[in-house]
Amino acid sequence: MGFSRLGVPGAAGLMLAAAAGTASAQQVVIWCDVNGYGCPTLAPVVERYNAENSGKTVVLEQVAYQVLLESLPVQLESSDGPDGAVVTDLGGLSRYYVDLTEWVDAEFFESEYGQTLQWLRGGDPDSTAINGKPSTLTVNGGYVNLTLFEQAGVAVPEEGATWEEWAEATRQVAAATGTEFPMAMDRSGHRFASLAISYGAELVDENGNLVIDDGLHEAISQFVEWHRDGTMPMDLWGAVGGATHRELFTDFLNADTVMYFGGSWALNQVDREVGDLFDWRVIDAPCGPSSCTVMPGGGALVAFQHSRHPEVMGHFINYLSQPENLEEVLAAAVEIPASATLIEQGVTYPGASDRTQEALATFINQIPKMDDAAYRFQGWRYQRALMNSLTTRISQVLNNELTVDAAVARIEQDVTLAIEAAE
Repeated sequence: MGFSRLGVPGAAGLMLAAAAGTASAQQVVIWCDVNGYGCPTLAPVVERYNAENSGKTVVLEQVAYQVLLESLPVQLESSDGPDGAVVTDLGGLSRYYVDLTEWVDAEFFESEYGQTLQWLRGGDPDSTAINGKPSTLTVNGGYVNLTLFEQAGVAVPEEGATWEEWAEATRQVAAATGTEFPMAMDRSGHRFASLAISYGAELVDENGNLVIDDGLHEAISQFVEWHRDGTMPMDLWGAVGGATHRELFTDFLNADTVMYFGGSWALNQVDREVGDLFDWRVIDAPCGPSSCTVMPGGGALVAFQHSRHPEVMGHFINYLSQPENLEEVLAAAVEIPASATLIEQGVTYPGASDRTQEALATFINQIPKMDDAAYRFQGWRYQRALMNSLTTRISQVLNNELTVDAAVARIEQDVTLAIEAAE
């Protein structure tokens, strides 16, 4: 599976100052990954919590993101696994969450996280459960290599530019500089949803019903065309089978793509690893025929029903939610807060470069532009089923196994069967 317990050397010799501590009658285990709001940035707060709360111990276990996506749901289905985890499939895992209302300050949580708490309730508009603490807001978005634009003598498209205009500009830059690919997008249904909704796809309606429409068909057709004409790399979406999630940061780091469409969670890594290799910046959301939108996202620290100590999970989550503790984690993670207080007062990111500060501001500026369909899709209980089907079926089109029409029909079948099975 591949995980390491923070405070104990992992397989790669990882030793981080966290809080495994000593065995406790009230010990809980939380799974988290290495990125952003993850184990390394949570570790100092966990260590302080353990020191201040005798008899309660929180242990962080660092796992790969793929484990959270694929292995965690299997274990939860068997009432097994950790007591809690930092997850991103917020609605899809909602049936496994435990209501923490009696162990947290419910009024405070509602005032701080009202909108994003709903994403944890599985689309139930009547629910008042507090199933966890939203960690951060994330925003899909594009990173561009400004140095390549300058070398090519091509103007960088301005705010309001369409996806097609970005494709044309990046093709010109790639041709002039010998760069392998003009544009690249993570192999992710979540990333593709930004494109789809901007092209008019509704995906899910206000009653929680799947919507398959012309906007989705048009977005898939355009996406396939970009792969076939060389605008996008066929060896990412086309070469990997099934619903496997893959990110393309390495190609951007190596200046093998002019524009990389990922998200705000990669900002710290981009700034750290690109360094002075080239100039870059985050762009405003490209526009489709329907809107200039990207997908919101984010994670949450949640507790699961099978936990033997939900009161410890609730107590720790309440502790972590306090602005002074939360700001410490967010500053280290260089991510956008989901907390109303921190959104209003802002977060200081010590050591963050001017480039990072500018990029964060650009990501935050996209939030008011987001289409209502994007918010509905993010909180939909069956979001993961649709995202997995999108990646699988689009890849089959790229490999000439399906037509676009057939892929759209299969997507509808896939998600309908998933909904029927779940219900």
